[in-house]
Amino acid sequence: MKIENPFESGHIKNYILLYVSVIVIVVLFFLATTLFDNDQKQIEKKSFDVNTTLIKEQKKIELEKQKERTKPRFKLLNKAY
Repeated sequence: MKIENPFESGHIKNYILLYVSVIVIVVLFFLATTLFDNDQKQIEKKSFDVNTTLIKEQKKIELEKQKERTKPRFKLLNKAY
């Protein structure tokens, strides 16, 4: 069994051409995405207000629940019999 020299048989030339073609395709895809991607939309920065009405309502509900927890369980009568 004889091992062929890849430099003499031309296999190295094919591998180099394959490598160069892959690099060219990657560069072309990169250029296509950077050149034709001009429709970028401006995104507004959102700021969240801490003092919204929803938070105030939640605080009111929590206060009411806390008041209900602290209410006495038994109501005393106005008159003693």
